[in-house]
Amino acid sequence: WGDIKDQASDPTNYVSGKAADHFNRYEHDFALAKQLKLNALRSGIEWSRVEPEEGKFDAKAIVHYKTYFKKLKAQGIQPIITLWHWTMPVWFAEKGGFKKHSNIKYFMRYVEKISSELSDQLEYVITLNEPTVYAGFSYKEQRWPPQESSTLTMHRVMVNLARAHNKAYKIIKEHAPTAQIGLAHHLQYFYAGDSSVISRMSAWVSHKMGNEYFIGLIRRRQDFMGINYYFAQEVHGTHVHNPNKRLNDLGWDMQPDKMQFLLEKVWAKYQLPIMITESGVADKNDEHRKWWIAQEIKAMNLAIKNGVKMIGYIHWSLLDNFEWAEGFWPRFGLIEI
Repeated sequence: WGDIKDQASDPTNYVSGKAADHFNRYEHDFALAKQLKLNALRSGIEWSRVEPEEGKFDAKAIVHYKTYFKKLKAQGIQPIITLWHWTMPVWFAEKGGFKKHSNIKYFMRYVEKISSELSDQLEYVITLNEPTVYAGFSYKEQRWPPQESSTLTMHRVMVNLARAHNKAYKIIKEHAPTAQIGLAHHLQYFYAGDSSVISRMSAWVSHKMGNEYFIGLIRRRQDFMGINYYFAQEVHGTHVHNPNKRLNDLGWDMQPDKMQFLLEKVWAKYQLPIMITESGVADKNDEHRKWWIAQEIKAMNLAIKNGVKMIGYIHWSLLDNFEWAEGFWPRFGLIEI
């Protein structure tokens, strides 16, 4: 707390503004990515830029994204395109967002527009980022807008997001038949910390409900499995009691080696090529990042040796950025801002 108190106590920390200004400085950032010898970069298309008013698309914004992805490929870097990373146009939010089944059609209109305009750019596409996290934080835990608290509403939002993905998958394939489409799933590795039946059963139930439930709603509409990995959870009895030997700046217990076992479990169940679409560490003073990356590379290598088909790893993130409810103080970037 001593290291981040001044920034975390400053109200301006929680106003995104231009953030890292990647929208304007992307060519400079591409050059930095190239310098790091990265051959893929995950980037989002912002729906509220493309359709700032209901039914009115911004031609300049569409041209921006066309140019953006062409210049990225010209650097020899493969775009991994995300269509929805939690943010949305104000007009859509005012209609109730994904809380209402009737609103899915608005997202489909946006997907249709992007798919028709950027069809030649759609090679790897992530329709939704961490839908279960969004539903839980926004409609159950009250951490994000609209800050509701209802298990029923949270479930309804999850189901609507699954429907949105399934419909989007079909639309994208119509315009770009060879596109590889998936989601960025937030998955955790749950494991029993002792040999008791209760601990093993709790870990099994946590995996089924926390990881497999949503995948079951969309599993036939994925060409690859995108996994965002940050956590392993050691279960004792009915509660998580992690070793907490190493914590990142957000207080998260770091167990990068457990990625291997999650990859093997997911591969055994779904037999889909896997891309790590996010994984990283909040580490302001660069005390853990090198270790974290090395451990994850080791974990992926062991998983591959055990038969897992891996097609990519995207570190979160290239740049320090605006980290949602925490604002600017958590530093996840390979490059410091």
